[in-house]
Amino acid sequence: MKLTRRDLGHLEFAGAVALGTSSLLLSHPSLAESGDEAAVNQSVEALRKAMLEVDKGKLQELTADQLSYGHSGGVVQNKADFINVIADKKTIYKSLTYSDPSTAIVGNDAIVRHGESVEFESEGKPGSAKIGVLQVWQKQGGNWKLLARQAFRMT
Repeated sequence: MKLTRRDLGHLEFAGAVALGTSSLLLSHPSLAESGDEAAVNQSVEALRKAMLEVDKGKLQELTADQLSYGHSGGVVQNKADFINVIADKKTIYKSLTYSDPSTAIVGNDAIVRHGESVEFESEGKPGSAKIGVLQVWQKQGGNWKLLARQAFRMT
């Protein structure tokens, strides 16, 4: 097939439109995540699953050594306390559902906010809560690790 200058002009225009449209889609936050944002969101989900599945190794891997884990009732745990309460089944998470998530990347840190509905058993007593959560994740050695978490009661 032989192309004319007119055909080439139409192809150039179509290519420019395609490239421009794809870059607009990638730059729009609701349509595409950055690589780091996607990685943080995957880590948030992996932590949620590790808590439900009582996966001590995954909990170790996903949390920073300097972890400060704050509960809505005021209890603050370090990494060892956070993991041991789950691993020793002092608290058993029956369900963890997140809502209205938002993630913002700031250099090597990420700020994650979400609502949380949780069903649990703590020291043999069932419970539930609807809370708001702020998490701070930090890129350490190429991996995103939970550095801080604070929950608060919703009004």
